[in-house]
Amino acid sequence: MANNSSVNNLKQQFKENKQLRLITFSIGGVILVLGGYLIYRQFVWGPKNDKSKEAYYTGLNYASQDSTDVAIEELEAVVKKYDGTLGGENAQFTLARQYMEKGNFKKALKELDGVEVSDTYISVYRVGLQGDCYSELGKFAEALEKYEEAAGINENEKTTPEYLFKAALVAEKLKDFEKATGFYEQIRDEFTAFAQQKAIDKYIARTKNKKLK
Repeated sequence: MANNSSVNNLKQQFKENKQLRLITFSIGGVILVLGGYLIYRQFVWGPKNDKSKEAYYTGLNYASQDSTDVAIEELEAVVKKYDGTLGGENAQFTLARQYMEKGNFKKALKELDGVEVSDTYISVYRVGLQGDCYSELGKFAEALEKYEEAAGINENEKTTPEYLFKAALVAEKLKDFEKATGFYEQIRDEFTAFAQQKAIDKYIARTKNKKLK
């Protein structure tokens, strides 16, 4: 009897208390959405993601063999079918590089813009390759912006000086010799191995000389 009374009290409170109903429905909605998401990840997205990786490797294999046209055909199909999966995003990145091989930099830019990956180095190179495309198209201001962005992502001994150097070269094309000098000096001061490899002092001397004219 006491149990029935408690249940009835709860029902009455639920009917009369608008805030309680709102909280209950909100929690129920969150649980429903979360449950649906977990089911989707396990039974739909998971298998599709695994298949996408298998499909991507076929296109990657053609790309590694310099079979650019065949690679593009394979990768386009993977991107279309598996967009949003790991294989689909990697395929889109590789497809952009194949377009660059063909000199189709506008198409490459479009693909690179759509790539979303968690891999740190691919994230850096995605932005850096956008800079390369803009540079090839003669859009040096846009290229400079992308090279600076790429240099600032996950700073390390490899990609950071690489893109600082490209940024400096593009800055020279824009006749911004002060900025170019700054990039070269940053390489000299922070990335000794790369600076020695590129004999960076000659670039610093060149831009300083042009800056004085």
